[in-house]
Amino acid sequence: MKWIRERDALIAQTMAFVQSVTGKKDDLLQPDAPSDCSAATVEAVPVEAVMVEIKPPPPPPQPQPPRHSLPRAVGDFRTEMQARIANFRKHQERFEREREEYCAETLTKLRAAIRDVPGPLAKK
Repeated sequence: MKWIRERDALIAQTMAFVQSVTGKKDDLLQPDAPSDCSAATVEAVPVEAVMVEIKPPPPPPQPQPPRHSLPRAVGDFRTEMQARIANFRKHQERFEREREEYCAETLTKLRAAIRDVPGPLAKK
């Protein structure tokens, strides 16, 4: 397990740095000092001996160009456009027809409701 060795080397480097800054030895590095964890060992390694390989991150994937179908013939394009326009016109005509029917139906109901309402304005 390479990462364990790298971790231990980093701990040793950190301890050596702490010792150089503070000017005193840490209790963890003293062989006669009592320790809470007897199974853990710390190995002091000179800073120059530690080699860590840093790999650059992989480059981001390049966007793929869109895959288009083969160019169509001009006549095919024209036929498709005419079909789409005809379909659009059919939809517009259907919407207009539905609006007219709804309007006529609503007016019929309104006129019937006006005729059937007895009120002070009704003729005798």
